[in-house]
Amino acid sequence: MTVQSRVELPGLAKIVPGWRINWALVPIAVGVLSMVIPTLQRVANKSWSTEQGAHGPIVLAIAIWLFVRRWPAIKRHALLGSPWLGGGTLVGALLGYTAARIVGSEVLEAAACYGALCATLYLFVGMGGIRQAWFPILYFLFVLPPPGSVVAAATQPLRLQISAGAVSLLSMLGLPVAQTGLVIFIEQYTLEVKAACGGLNSLISLSAIGLFYAYIRHSGDAAYMAVMFCAIVVMAVLANFIRVILLVLITYYLGNEAAQGFLHQFAGMAMFVIALLGTMAFDGLLGRLWHRRSIPA
Repeated sequence: MTVQSRVELPGLAKIVPGWRINWALVPIAVGVLSMVIPTLQRVANKSWSTEQGAHGPIVLAIAIWLFVRRWPAIKRHALLGSPWLGGGTLVGALLGYTAARIVGSEVLEAAACYGALCATLYLFVGMGGIRQAWFPILYFLFVLPPPGSVVAAATQPLRLQISAGAVSLLSMLGLPVAQTGLVIFIEQYTLEVKAACGGLNSLISLSAIGLFYAYIRHSGDAAYMAVMFCAIVVMAVLANFIRVILLVLITYYLGNEAAQGFLHQFAGMAMFVIALLGTMAFDGLLGRLWHRRSIPA
């Protein structure tokens, strides 16, 4: 009888078999993509042409680039996911997709497609691969259109506070201004603070650009990006507060036609650029303090 012994060399790393595609899952992936592409086209036609969803194509391109950039790391840590967890999640997403198509809700349809994509990706690469792609996966959420009811509920209290603050500041400066709910009166003019001035549009766009900027600069530090997100919220609210004040002043000095024309769009774009520059300036300051804190004494 021959006895075989295994000699382990010191310091020799264990050889882990490489990840291989489970070709049995490919028809599932093709089916999910055939469901996602028409939904994405409907979202593009209805949402991307509006101010609220104008950032959609840029965010989609960035999200795809981020995912491709992380693909080598995803493959290194990939293992096939649990068929029970992945399959159950996929079935739930498909049921939600069917219900959304029946009731005609594009928001729920897009959310169901996102869930189906995540479940399919999990089946291919497992939780190890998902962890390596956590930021690109979350970044795809910026492509989805926010529900209208959520937008109204989230922005109305903020719009009321912005309106009250703007009226208080302008009253202190001696302007004949008053407020009733979301309506601002200045002399013979009446302005309504609509959802676009509530900060949600700026918050979504600034978050998409600012978090991408922070992710690239700071190697995906989740704690750092959480702090940056809080700063982005403050910048978006402040930018919309200044935007409302500018529109009231334009209406008072130049008339309603000027406030509702080119200057209205220009004020919004200018405030977005200022908020973006403020976010980058805050990132520069926070980055120096953050990395100085992380260096051991």
